[in-house]
Amino acid sequence: MFSFRGDAHKLYVKFRQTKNNHQSLDDLKELAEMEEIKSFYLSLSSSTLEKIYYRILKEKNGMGMIPVFVSAGPWLLFLFSKKLQEFLFQNGSGPFFIFITLYLVILTSSVILHFREKAWAAIHSTIVKDILNDRKATGHSS
Repeated sequence: MFSFRGDAHKLYVKFRQTKNNHQSLDDLKELAEMEEIKSFYLSLSSSTLEKIYYRILKEKNGMGMIPVFVSAGPWLLFLFSKKLQEFLFQNGSGPFFIFITLYLVILTSSVILHFREKAWAAIHSTIVKDILNDRKATGHSS
């Protein structure tokens, strides 16, 4: 069923259906993957986790370059539009359509990649932060 509610709602529906079918939610691939990530981070010392957390934040904030390239591309092409038009239309409109198709494919895939990377960085940083906060609250520094 097509829905504009997004991936979180699709997950909710999948979780609800699994529970209604009297199956364990822990066996679902999506939750098993999160548990695997969390158990790995739990095995590390707090000092190592802090370093990992800072590195994840750096990566998460460094991903802003993709939108810069996405938004800068059209402006760069606009600067050279006359020469670009002469080049693209010198042999008819074929090269123009190839150029536009390639540009849109690269643009779309880079935006999708950017948001997927950003989502994974958010998951990892949240898990690490939760572990560090739990350890701080309980007084464990392992």
